[in-house]
Amino acid sequence: MSVRTIGVVMNGVTGRMGHRQHLVRSVLAINEQGGVTLSDGERVLLRPVLVGRDPARLARLAARHGVAEHTTELDAALTGDDNLIYFDAQVTSARVKSVLRAIDAGKHVYTEKPTAESVDEAVALAEAAAARGVKNGVVQDKLFLPGLLKLRRLIDGGFFGRILSVRGEFGYWVFEGDWQEAQRPSWNYRAADGGGIVLDMFPHWHYVMENLFGRVEAVYAKAATHIPARVDEHGAAYEATADDAAYGIFELEGGVIAQINSSWTVRVNRDELVEFQVDGTHGSAVAGLRDCRIQHRAGTPKPVWNPDLPVATRFREQWQEVPDNTEFDNGFKIQWELFVRHVLEDAPFPYDFAAGARGVQLAELGLRSSAEGRRIEVPAL
Repeated sequence: MSVRTIGVVMNGVTGRMGHRQHLVRSVLAINEQGGVTLSDGERVLLRPVLVGRDPARLARLAARHGVAEHTTELDAALTGDDNLIYFDAQVTSARVKSVLRAIDAGKHVYTEKPTAESVDEAVALAEAAAARGVKNGVVQDKLFLPGLLKLRRLIDGGFFGRILSVRGEFGYWVFEGDWQEAQRPSWNYRAADGGGIVLDMFPHWHYVMENLFGRVEAVYAKAATHIPARVDEHGAAYEATADDAAYGIFELEGGVIAQINSSWTVRVNRDELVEFQVDGTHGSAVAGLRDCRIQHRAGTPKPVWNPDLPVATRFREQWQEVPDNTEFDNGFKIQWELFVRHVLEDAPFPYDFAAGARGVQLAELGLRSSAEGRRIEVPAL
């Protein structure tokens, strides 16, 4: 069995997500398991080349994880012939320029979402990658979480009958930064820096809905900035110009209605930070990041509305846990392995820049819907 190594240029991995999920739990974890196994049995190791703006932070990160190569010069990293893949986990406002440089250098590109701040830029990236003939992919990690994999199993098994509706709740309280330190970077709350929960989360909800329930045909959304002033990482107060909560209704093909609330100004009263309830004619399910509970129509209670009497039924106790039935690996790592196989042996990878552009489109139309106070149809790109 042969083993080879390819270079992976990783830009923006000093940030929390790029560091933990992509460098440590994906690329380095793949190497620890012996590499990505191709269809012919060959194993492929990944040699990370770290790129960022702060040389001191890069050096510390590289030393901590035994990474030999790091640089502040993106173009220098892109010149290496054996550096086949460029990965981008920067802030959204910096992404397009860097990705275009990687495409121009002939690198295959894998990037965090959203791929751009506008649908025009997102489409331009897809067109540039197609014209240059490079493979391209977008992180769509939630599809590989245990809870949603169980939900997919239920859908494929016909558990729901005809799916009627989806209700999603996502969010948690992000501290303002004055009396307790904020747990999200301040750029998330500045529109000029690509912040806002709509641009951050609507691309997520798009690929969840598109891959599990059907194409999004229309959107009505209301975005809000509930907390207008915050304190940044350096203790300086600033105006929050980006939305910190969004309330959306999405019409899907086949008549399915999805309602998803996204908020950084909500205190959690649910089992997980994100949960989706799916209701169908034959059964319902509630799926989170890891767990999934179901209730079949034969086991559905018959509540009667009577506000004069206390409710004696323990409704949550009447739901059944969906078993794992398999071992679930890290979702980010799974998608990295899929993309490497896509690059090296043209294995299927449907989560491309076109899919990313559709996610950006939904965010853009959601913000437009909020500004204009109306329902907006989602045209095909």
